Amino acid sequence: MLSPLGFALLRRLSDGKLHSGEALAAATGVTRARVSQILRASESAGFTLERVRGVGYRLVDPVPFLDREAIVAALGAMASRLKIEVADSVDSTSTELLRRAARQDVDHQVLVAEWQTGGRGRRGRNWTAVAGGSLTFSLGWRFEQGAGFLAGLSLAVGVALGRALDAAGFEDIQLKWPNDLVYRHCKIGGILIEISGDALGPALAVIGVGLNVRLPARARHDIAQPVTDLAAIDRERALDRNRLLAIILAELYAVLERYARDGFAAFVAEWQRRHSLQKKPVRVLLPDGSVAAGEVVGVDASGALVLDQRGRRIRFVSGEVSLRRG
Repeated sequence: MLSPLGFALLRRLSDGKLHSGEALAAATGVTRARVSQILRASESAGFTLERVRGVGYRLVDPVPFLDREAIVAALGAMASRLKIEVADSVDSTSTELLRRAARQDVDHQVLVAEWQTGGRGRRGRNWTAVAGGSLTFSLGWRFEQGAGFLAGLSLAVGVALGRALDAAGFEDIQLKWPNDLVYRHCKIGGILIEISGDALGPALAVIGVGLNVRLPARARHDIAQPVTDLAAIDRERALDRNRLLAIILAELYAVLERYARDGFAAFVAEWQRRHSLQKKPVRVLLPDGSVAAGEVVGVDASGALVLDQRGRRIRFVSGEVSLRRG
């Protein structure tokens, strides 16, 4: 696990240049032996270091670390509408915002973490994130309406992410009901919405997003489904996660403001255009273990998935969808 000292050392190495153990020790206030020990631990988190005897250490594949000032600069005037915080490490950005919500206002609060020790996905699954290679953040947003109005919120957030990735030059990423981003049927990101408040409103939504930017082979091996990352889609591009997050936050802000006025109905058509399984034969694994099959008609104004079963329309509000073959 990466410690605060580990992050401090890696940030100094993020320029890709050689840094002596003596200089790193002086900058962080520890011994050279401790520097060596901490950097060895960082390699278990997916970083590759070059050690040159008598000269120092170099990060072989340096990536810019998340930086609040860089995010704010990229957002421009929009930054004043959000409260942005960058953390080296938390258990989960959504868990942390929910904890804070019990004692303070987290409306418009953005918490982005370089490293999550307990990232969460749907149905209690873990979310695998890689320091330097993932974009994991959560946003608190207060709605005057209650939980029923927010049923399609995760789908609308998917639309915002799709728009942002289009703007960043990744135009072939699609959505998969209810909350996945996919590229050629491989998962590249996910959304987790957690809602608290009164049934009729107001309600607080904590919107969690995880996006694979650069996922090492070791991390892919630990994930029990086909996955990919942005770096694999365009190997020539230098990916700046700070700029990418700024683009996402700007689109997300616009979508959430529209959703607060008009609900998910305003995004149905666009969501369906982006749906990777639209008009395809699928099977839906339901929470009780049963399976339903049919052709995807689309989604309704509440965000429910609608299937055609031999001329009969059936809607689903939860389940795991996969392409039906044969």
